[in-house]
Amino acid sequence: MNNQKSFFTQSPWSWKEFIQLLILVLVLVPFFVEYLLMNYLSEAFQNDLYAGTLVGFIMSIIFMSGLYFIALKPKRLSWHDVGLNRFPLNYWGPIAGWTIIKIVVSILLVLVMELMGIGVENSKTESIQSHMTPLTFLIAFVSACIISPIYEEIFYRGFLYRLLRSKLGIAAGMLVSSFIFMIVHLPTYNVLPVTFVSGLVFSWTYEKTGSVIPGMIIHGTFNGIALILTAFS
Repeated sequence: MNNQKSFFTQSPWSWKEFIQLLILVLVLVPFFVEYLLMNYLSEAFQNDLYAGTLVGFIMSIIFMSGLYFIALKPKRLSWHDVGLNRFPLNYWGPIAGWTIIKIVVSILLVLVMELMGIGVENSKTESIQSHMTPLTFLIAFVSACIISPIYEEIFYRGFLYRLLRSKLGIAAGMLVSSFIFMIVHLPTYNVLPVTFVSGLVFSWTYEKTGSVIPGMIIHGTFNGIALILTAFS
């Protein structure tokens, strides 16, 4: 317990690594990958799902490479330092509980958004629904339920939350890291409230276990359920 407490209160990183990696994920990746490359691939494939999946895979490589070369390698750290650790087996119960809570809260948020006249459709969901085949479903599943949960939890919780938590405390660390996690999902503004709540849940599970794996499980399960509902609605 004491080791886990010091894990969060004594981060090996400074604001220098925070700023460098934030420039990468908030400036460089959005402009060069999510905008320029996405537009090029959308025209080349004539399919936003294929383009978005490839862009997501490229982003995962950039995020993990940036994290390794900026935050881990210079300080001779390992992936264990960003939460790739085992978690207690008795935490499977809370994982199931948080998954259910996340689903219920997300449904409520979607209903509120619909009442406000804000839809939840975007180009990817429209592409999935209009080009539904076993291949497109598999591609979307791998992207949403495996690739995204892995690299996003390692980066936004493993690194970002741990650093902010050590500097600002639990509450502020959860709020700020979740806010950053939310704004990187722009311009899909219709899922931003759900994304913010997700960040809070994933940060809390990391705080309680010292592992990003529970967050990956909840993240991937939720995305899988959302994908199935999108594909077959």
